[in-house]
Amino acid sequence: MFKSLFVSCLICMGMWASLPAVAQAEPADSFIATAPIAPVIAQLPTTPTKLTGPTAYPVVPGRRFYRGNNPIRPEVGGYLNLLRLIPIVGLLVLWVWSTYWIDQDSRGLKLDAAQWNAIALLSGVAAFLLVLVLPHFGIGFLAMSLLYAVPLGLYIRERNGRVPENSKVMTPRHIEKVVRRQLGRLGIDMGNRNTREESIGPPIEFMGKSVSGLGGDEGRSRQVENSKGYLAAKELVYDAILRRSTDIHLEPMKDQVATRYRVDGVMYPAEPFDRAVGDAVINIFKVLGAMDITERRRPQDGSFSADLEGRQIDFRVATQGTQAGEKLSLRILDQANSVSQLAHLGLRKQVQKSLANIIHQPHGLLLSCGPTGAGKSTTLFAALNEIDSYQRNIITVEDPVEYRLENVSQIEINSKSGQNFATSLRSILRQDPDVLMVGEIRDGETAKIACQAANTGHMVFSTIHANDTFTALFRLLDLGVEPFVVSTSITAILGQRLVRKLCPDCKEAYKPSTELLKKANLAPGKIEAFYRPPTNPQYECPSCNGLGFRGRIGVFELLVITDRIRDMIRENPSMSAIKAEARKEGILYMQEEGLRLVVHGATSMQELLRVIK
Repeated sequence: MFKSLFVSCLICMGMWASLPAVAQAEPADSFIATAPIAPVIAQLPTTPTKLTGPTAYPVVPGRRFYRGNNPIRPEVGGYLNLLRLIPIVGLLVLWVWSTYWIDQDSRGLKLDAAQWNAIALLSGVAAFLLVLVLPHFGIGFLAMSLLYAVPLGLYIRERNGRVPENSKVMTPRHIEKVVRRQLGRLGIDMGNRNTREESIGPPIEFMGKSVSGLGGDEGRSRQVENSKGYLAAKELVYDAILRRSTDIHLEPMKDQVATRYRVDGVMYPAEPFDRAVGDAVINIFKVLGAMDITERRRPQDGSFSADLEGRQIDFRVATQGTQAGEKLSLRILDQANSVSQLAHLGLRKQVQKSLANIIHQPHGLLLSCGPTGAGKSTTLFAALNEIDSYQRNIITVEDPVEYRLENVSQIEINSKSGQNFATSLRSILRQDPDVLMVGEIRDGETAKIACQAANTGHMVFSTIHANDTFTALFRLLDLGVEPFVVSTSITAILGQRLVRKLCPDCKEAYKPSTELLKKANLAPGKIEAFYRPPTNPQYECPSCNGLGFRGRIGVFELLVITDRIRDMIRENPSMSAIKAEARKEGILYMQEEGLRLVVHGATSMQELLRVIK
């Protein structure tokens, strides 16, 4: 309400500034203000007319008196000079827009938003006051323009000093890009096709997958540049990366293609495509991933990459035919967001120390368990980074290769040629490896070979789908591995989940109820407050885009296989007995590790209960 009233007052001030001067007791020459009305005034009688009677008005010497700027019909309006009003209102609209942009941009860049908002507001008020009080319109409008442009230029100078080159505004490159984009939307081609496409849309360039899988295929990249929906595909991927998405889902419906992003493990809807544009976007991703665009019912998978402001981002594409059409999911693998050290996983210090000792053992089997999307592969890659890859021979077998490691031999599974985890493991054991990383243990054959490799002097890392560490242990037994082989080969099992971290800028504290503390086995007198996302936010937080969460952190459960547990596995595998023994050794269950994060304010109780039951 205040903003609307303020803008209305400024418009009225602009209209007042555009009013022409009304001559009341001025000399005759001061009435000839503009050239268009001078000939009309010249035709008026110059001889004063003598009026008589009690209602006679004083005689105006020299020229006939008129109101406003309409000498032809002096009794009718004409009090506004439209030629002066239009630039004032235009500058007013530009000032309102730039003030809003400064507010949003300064909050997003963590600048002093209050300071810049005050400067923009005061300079705008001063500008309109000057154009109101100065007698000459040209000088007043010039002063008004300077008071608008100078603070805006100072802000642009400060924000450009804190952003990358590609994000700077009002530079020659930025102005050219904006002009090309607007002209391109009108269908005006400036330069060749590749130059125009690079200038239009986000600064991202797709690189198609070659048939050999080595490097990019420029032919595929050029092929999609001329396709319908290319700009929509670039904007879709760029927007997903800015939102920190890990997956993009394109789901066909009757009249449209729905779009959803997975951000921090939770799905969020985005603006859908028309059916024709959505199908074109799906075909573009299939061409980039070296997939058959004529096949729409059989599931396919592929991969490609993209260059975004100097960094390479990899994508995994998977399609599946549905009743409504072809569904596509796009996994985003951004190396910049990968975790490269154990210290960044969020492990408790004692767990981190124990895990580091296990990683540097000469032989054994370390399993990471959890559901899909729990960060198992990320944990194993962080573990591999702790090992000196120049002194030890490290070989990985993955499906597919997600993160590239320096000085590490990485093998990608190719099911079409009959290469799977088991056959690859047999061959790489003849390559004199010190450390092996198996992407996933899916069958009994792979499980047996991994355990045998651990028993023959190799350190083996792998993942397995299980809900917790104890379930993962018995999962190996269910796959057909003999209990004595499991007991001698396995070193530790790390169970994990990922919970969303509360945004540090907008999280709010609250007093938990006594019942909630009792259910969590926490002493009511020792807990002052829990934290949660804002329930009634006053504005959208720029750090988390109003989600209340930003990023994720791991919740871990480390089961170290001691000699006593080995004997129990070999003699009489019983889950309850192994749990009791592990409890004596000091293991903390996943729920207990999660409560530690809640107490420290890293996540909320509701988020913990959503992920861990």
